[in-house]
Amino acid sequence: MQKRTLKTAVMVVHDLAATAAAVVLTFVFRFQDGALAERLHALPLLLPPFLAYAGLIYAWFRLYRTKWRFASLPDLAGIVRAASVTALTLLVLDYVLVSSNLYGFYFFGKVAIVLYWVLQIFLLGGPRLAFRYLKYARSRQSQARTATTPTLLLGRGADIEIVLRAIESGSVKRLSPKGILSPRADEAGQMMRGVPVLGGFRDLEQVVADLANRGLPVRRLVATPSALAPESEPDDLIARARRLGLPLARVTSLGEGMRDAELAPLEIEDLLLRPTVAIDRPRLERFLTGARVVVTGGGGSIGAEICARAVAFGASALLVIENSEPALHAVLNGPALLHAEAAVEGALADIRDRERLHAILRDFRPTYVFHAAALKQVPYLERDWAEGIKTNVFGSINVAEATVAAGARALVMISTDKAIEPVSQLGVTKRFAEMVAQSLDAERSGPEATRLIAVRFGNVLGSAGSVVPVFKAQIARGGPVTVTHAEMVRYFMTVREASDLVLTAASHADAEGRGDTGDQRAAVYVLKMGQPVRIRDLAERMIRLAGFEPGEDIEIQVTGARPGERLNEILFAKEEPRVTLAGIEGVMAAKPVFADRAVLEGWIARLREAVTAGDRAAAEAVFEEAIPDFRNRAGAVPNTKPETIAPPTAATEAATA
Repeated sequence: MQKRTLKTAVMVVHDLAATAAAVVLTFVFRFQDGALAERLHALPLLLPPFLAYAGLIYAWFRLYRTKWRFASLPDLAGIVRAASVTALTLLVLDYVLVSSNLYGFYFFGKVAIVLYWVLQIFLLGGPRLAFRYLKYARSRQSQARTATTPTLLLGRGADIEIVLRAIESGSVKRLSPKGILSPRADEAGQMMRGVPVLGGFRDLEQVVADLANRGLPVRRLVATPSALAPESEPDDLIARARRLGLPLARVTSLGEGMRDAELAPLEIEDLLLRPTVAIDRPRLERFLTGARVVVTGGGGSIGAEICARAVAFGASALLVIENSEPALHAVLNGPALLHAEAAVEGALADIRDRERLHAILRDFRPTYVFHAAALKQVPYLERDWAEGIKTNVFGSINVAEATVAAGARALVMISTDKAIEPVSQLGVTKRFAEMVAQSLDAERSGPEATRLIAVRFGNVLGSAGSVVPVFKAQIARGGPVTVTHAEMVRYFMTVREASDLVLTAASHADAEGRGDTGDQRAAVYVLKMGQPVRIRDLAERMIRLAGFEPGEDIEIQVTGARPGERLNEILFAKEEPRVTLAGIEGVMAAKPVFADRAVLEGWIARLREAVTAGDRAAAEAVFEEAIPDFRNRAGAVPNTKPETIAPPTAATEAATA
């Protein structure tokens, strides 16, 4: 943080010195003798307030938000706008105030102001572009020395140029681009930053052979996002790469312009989804810049990604709360947090421990709390029902009350689509926790009151216990791939999408959401996840992407639905009225549905008694009273006769929050 502050201070000093130099040089170039002497004599009086004003203008146009090594046309446009505002200010002052009231003549004059405008743009923009060029030249030399892997880049021109810039800047290392393959026929034969477009994806084998004949054997393929779009036929591309025996990687990035670009192995799940929802990055930067963020369950897949996104979007401090020491150690020592500019710390704590949680949040003074800690595996919670209540209900109550007591602006509770018309202990405990949060939220109003909301999403690819990693492991073993029901369908999303949804929902709750009161406020947010995916279809496609044929090379077994599962997922309850979120794409919301606070307190007390007594029937009676749909859970999934019997450990359709 100190290093960043020092760099910003250096940029501010440079820009103010450049402004002073522009004024002085304007006088020197424009005036002579007595006229020049008179103006230079007045500088000590006029220059300091003008420099202070110019500094505010530069800050307003965000000249200090971009590192000089990444200076680009948008930054130059900001400099032009800032210089134009200062020049226009001089024009107004000169023609309205100075000439008529103080001197009786034009202190600058129109020609001098135009000259100042040109000099100001040159002195502000020139050093930035020169610095970028020097960094570029050094990185090109360094990249040329370390580029040891002949590579083909795959994708459209716009994406390829960004990747080439990342290679030149050193963000992506060791690659030596020898050619480009584009899905667009009109790009064939072109050059992009000195690298030729050699054809399309269908020319892959021929291009690799031609380069090998020229003594440039390709050792790696790198796919940009456009290469993985459905219209680019990525399944065929993967098959061709496998036949050639070439590793295929994809490009990922946390930042704009691929500045933090990295390569990751291309996973099957990268091809399973609809196009991801584009997020409003400037909105999230405005929302999180300078914020103090707490994430409970920060060692989990979703919690860890929320941590990474929070620091990427500008949070000044991050506290990770986790009850697993290995998970806490892993997330704190991951690259996203280890090299973050934010102040990052961790705390070993269990959300069931009310006093510990209150003390931690009171000392940290969070701006926002993201509650991702939960027990979420359906089969385990069906068996160990009391543990689910202790964590998902009582633990969530502890987090909510500690958040309110600490004066945070918002709490975002991570929920699940299984909370609607719940048929499992996971769903019903999450729905009850939502109701408690909504009740607390309804009691608070005003610009500084704590908002408490919930975010629901479906199965998260790559999270602990999710279906895709299990399928991949089963395919790697040669099968069988086990599906609990042939007609079961689920919504799917990536960990990145889930985390961005959480942050976007929090930004709305803390801004536009404060304008509504009572039951008109959005209480539950859900990502528009498109059409759900049939689990059997998912298994068949994953088998084909792995190079096998379902039913011939790899068998699919239907093992029968497990307790607490249902065929279809639901995003909103019938009684939850929708809320329109203006200006936020890809997100839906609903108004709150909850019981009176006194009634909720009674239910909570009865739940505590039931857990203490180990009386499951009493606990489920409370849930049936609070959430009437829970009474219908017995008929959630029709009884089916398994087609084949597989070991219980191979049952696959794992529920995820």
